[in-house]
Amino acid sequence: MARPVSHLASLDLNLLVALRELLSERNVTRAAERLGVTQPAASAALARLRRHFGDELLVRDKGGYALTALAAQLAEQVEAVCGAAERLFAASTHFDPATSEREFTLVMADYTIGVMGEALSQLIHEAAPRVRLHIRLVRESLATEYAGAIRFIDGMVAPPTHGFKLPNTRSAELFRDRWVCLVASCNPVLDAGLLRLQDLARLPWVAPYYRDQGTPSAAPIMRQLALLDIQPHIAVRVESYLAVPHFVAGTDRIGLMQERLAARLAERMDLRVLECPGQTEPIVEALWWHRQYEDDIAHAWLRRLIMEAVRGLDRLPAPPTVAELLGHRAAGGEIVLPVPRAADRA
Repeated sequence: MARPVSHLASLDLNLLVALRELLSERNVTRAAERLGVTQPAASAALARLRRHFGDELLVRDKGGYALTALAAQLAEQVEAVCGAAERLFAASTHFDPATSEREFTLVMADYTIGVMGEALSQLIHEAAPRVRLHIRLVRESLATEYAGAIRFIDGMVAPPTHGFKLPNTRSAELFRDRWVCLVASCNPVLDAGLLRLQDLARLPWVAPYYRDQGTPSAAPIMRQLALLDIQPHIAVRVESYLAVPHFVAGTDRIGLMQERLAARLAERMDLRVLECPGQTEPIVEALWWHRQYEDDIAHAWLRRLIMEAVRGLDRLPAPPTVAELLGHRAAGGEIVLPVPRAADRA
């Protein structure tokens, strides 16, 4: 059955852009400046939007404007819709990276930004200096949040274990990683000579995206601790992988981290990366995109650059065991590690 188009055809789609700027700026004058129109024109657009949605959208609040509940909901959607519309009308059989001003939207966790963000940024800057990037930080609810929105972004870096595989998505594996334990160099657990599962159950934890027991969560930390049969004592909960080392440093706490990220941060923060006792799942990171971009030459160019950015991620050396760390203790009791070779840091 053909889809009815009369409702969409009767709309002024310029109102989408006006809606985005009005909800973003929460100020008619500033929105008018962003839109390049007069203030009365922006006010007229707001009036039309209010009539269409049957809602005030912006209401007076302490000398300014605040979003209504509906406006807050619309604000989360209009950016993606406008971005998709811009990409739709920017589509062409010709794409010149050197001159293109196209914006690409990627969704990534701070972990993957820490591992591949710098390399990707430099490659895009060198090949396409006028291309713009919009990097959106993924949240725990990525599977439900982006299942329907994948068509409105250019791609997302996420593991297949998030249940993100959908009929209309395509994917390509980027790199693999593994879970390791992170402790401060002053942690007394290093004195025992062996990191045991009992230590994981006893030590206080710094846990990213952890939810209390009984609360549904897709956080990887919860699945790994369940596989290890650990009921952890959570001392610090954080909403970021990059935050974990900061709350481990200088304490007796422990964290479970991705090896590639832990290795980049440990040396500068006087932390030790250790083999994790027990069996954890391997980490697989993939690039996901909607099938509608499969033949888009600009999108294909972006995918090639992303693959090139991770090509240099060689396998890191295995983290030392506690016994190996103790073998490098100096006479004064300080733990001294061999300086990694440049190739080992790749």
